[in-house]
Amino acid sequence: MRSLHDCPAPAKLNLFLHVVGRRADGYHLLQSVFQLVDRADTLHFDLRDDELIVRTTEVPGVPADQDLIVRALRLLQAEYARRHGRLPPGIDVAVEKILPMGGGLGGGSSDAATALMAANRLWQAGLSQQELMDLGLPLGADIPFFLFGETAFAEGVGERLLPVRGPDCWYVIIEPGVAVPTPAIFSAPDLTRDTGRVIISDFSSSYEVSGKHRGFGKNDLQDVAERLFPPVAQAVEWLGRHGDARMTGSGACVFCAFSSEREADQVVALVPGTWRAWKAHSLSRHPMKSLLQNQ
Repeated sequence: MRSLHDCPAPAKLNLFLHVVGRRADGYHLLQSVFQLVDRADTLHFDLRDDELIVRTTEVPGVPADQDLIVRALRLLQAEYARRHGRLPPGIDVAVEKILPMGGGLGGGSSDAATALMAANRLWQAGLSQQELMDLGLPLGADIPFFLFGETAFAEGVGERLLPVRGPDCWYVIIEPGVAVPTPAIFSAPDLTRDTGRVIISDFSSSYEVSGKHRGFGKNDLQDVAERLFPPVAQAVEWLGRHGDARMTGSGACVFCAFSSEREADQVVALVPGTWRAWKAHSLSRHPMKSLLQNQ
């Protein structure tokens, strides 16, 4: 096999996100539930005749050497060389980017995770899911979740994952038109850092899929993001008229759950034209796993 095309890199939502403490090294301790949805970037991979990792498409604002895709593939290439005593072939990567940067949807981390899964197959590197998760973690705390590949209750900095059953629903997602830099949120002095811990059953027992969804918990990063980036607050206020709206991740995207596609369509049609809005369905499993099984 010398190529893998049409590889999905789906978005994620944080159904809740609590900051429960801080480590001595400054990293924040979190609790969250990560939910995949069926809106995705698409990546294409082709083996090269040399050993270079080449991103063949432009991603505005992201130089190739800084791209998590390229950095992840170089890490896997080095790990392959360590195990086999030689470098594997290089890879050309083309990216069809639709997920916004600085949106809290994990787009860059998802791209990197899909790249690791694809290259692990193309190179026949033989790394396990856990080994890929360990390899990706230093690049970004969300990467292990996308490699884990199913709805997950997350703890630590986001790397300790347990499967959990999430809602089967439709989401309306609004892009408020701003990119929120994660460091600006976590460094804010007024960020809540002492929310009480919860357990999986607290989340699992909270969902009732009837009418409008009432989400569990809250997003502790939202208040800071709303203060620093008023368009986030405006989107939360508007979407909140239709249900339990909240921000995902460190922002800026805002989402609300609905029981039917019809309800989601109705709300998307009402979103002011100054924002980009779309619908997405929840996913229980990463679509890349099915693609690789069918190869």
